[in-house]
This record gives sequence, structure tokens and C-alpha cells, in this order.
Amino acid sequence: MENRLAKGVEYIGTCVSFFVHDGKGNFVMSKRGQNARDEQGRWDIGGGGIDFGKTVEETLRDEIKEEYCANVLAADFLGYRTIFREQNGKNTHWISFDFKVLVDPSTVKNGEPHKLDAVSWFTFEILPDNLHSQFSNFFNLHKEKLIDKI
Repeated sequence: MENRLAKGVEYIGTCVSFFVHDGKGNFVMSKRGQNARDEQGRWDIGGGGIDFGKTVEETLRDEIKEEYCANVLAADFLGYRTIFREQNGKNTHWISFDFKVLVDPSTVKNGEPHKLDAVSWFTFEILPDNLHSQFSNFFNLHKEKLIDKI
């Protein structure tokens, strides 16, 4: 039996986080389902762990295609975040590479219905209740770049 260590728990996890938008002031969020790793029932911008042998850019493209069925038209690197939090009774440690990503909104749909209960478009004026615990950290760190030209 293979003994796998848990990303972010037994070692520092690396991931991409993405703010997917249409260039017209709208952005995508997904509602995490019961099969999501954590924060089930919360609305999140999107992201995924970087696997061994994959670049950050490959992971970004693959995760957006997986989650939202969309191709990256343009991606702007916003910066990185160090994330410390407690999840399911365990302390976690992640490094996130954060991006703002333009997609064709007509292609966006729920590509992972087994993990995501819903995928929907929002604006900064109209946000869902029950946001992911890291949304405000992401937004506060990058708000000037997020609001600019979306």
C-alpha cells in the first residue's frame, strides 16, 4: 500500500488560485460540494494543487479547463500568498500563486459536478453568502489589480 503524504499538512502545499473574469466586470465562483477537500458549501474563486513535474502555468491552464471547461485567453500573475489555516482540526500551510485570468464566458460551465455544487458569475457588488475562508485575504491583497480593467 502506498503511503501518501497530505499536501499542506505533512509538507508545504503549492497551488494556483485563479480569479476568472469576462473582462466586463463579472467573475466566476464555484460552490464547493461534499467531495471537495475542505470548506464544503462555501463559494470559492478556484484553484488547484501543483503536481510534481508540472509547471505553474500548466497547472493554471489545466485547473481552469477542469473546473470551468474554459481556455485561458490571458493570464496576469498577481503575486503569491503564504496561507496558514486550520482545516478539519489540522494546521495547514500553503503557498499560492495567484492569477487573474480572462476567459470566454460562453464556454464556462461546471466541469467537476462531483466536487462543485454550482458555478456562477458574480460582481464585486453582488457576492454570495458563505465565502471561502481565504477569499477576503485574496481580494484584499490584490484588489487594485482585480478591479483594474475587468
